[in-house]
Amino acid sequence: MALRHAVLAALLDEELSGYQLTKAFDVGVANFWHAQPQQLYAELTRLEKDGLVEGRAVVQETRPTKRLFHVTHAGLAELEEFTAASTKPSFIRDDLLVKVQAADHVDTEALIAQLTERAAFAQAKIDLFGKLLRTMRGDRTEEEFLRHGHRIGPYLTCLRGLTFEQGNRDWCEHTITVLRERQQAHARH
Repeated sequence: MALRHAVLAALLDEELSGYQLTKAFDVGVANFWHAQPQQLYAELTRLEKDGLVEGRAVVQETRPTKRLFHVTHAGLAELEEFTAASTKPSFIRDDLLVKVQAADHVDTEALIAQLTERAAFAQAKIDLFGKLLRTMRGDRTEEEFLRHGHRIGPYLTCLRGLTFEQGNRDWCEHTITVLRERQQAHARH
């Protein structure tokens, strides 16, 4: 997947400025695609040049003029083509897993500290995703929202982010428990 597709998908619901797009990436899109603000601004420029998004100037009284972008018909066609193409399976590439792989030969306390930090990060993301999901569905149950909600794509990707982070947290906590138990067993012998 290219950044362009993630940007196009983020612009489907409403016009956004570059700044608003970076905030949208921080909260929603970041669970499946990470990009720096300067990458997003550069991508908006390329997408506009390619006719996939269109920008319009909005004059503000007390602030500088801002540009709002929306997806064009060509941009929607690009997303259609992207969606129809087969997707390669994803894979994990994580420094922490390399460190855990070496757990029998490295400082376990340093590893436990990093696992604790990662579990806390995952919990913060879980809390954020939970809040976003509640906001998206409003007063509906999840089942009602998934059956009758207006746009379920962002909801479903947020659910994936939630389960991903729950898995991260649970794995970190389990790994910490295993490493601590092994420390205690070795200390007794």
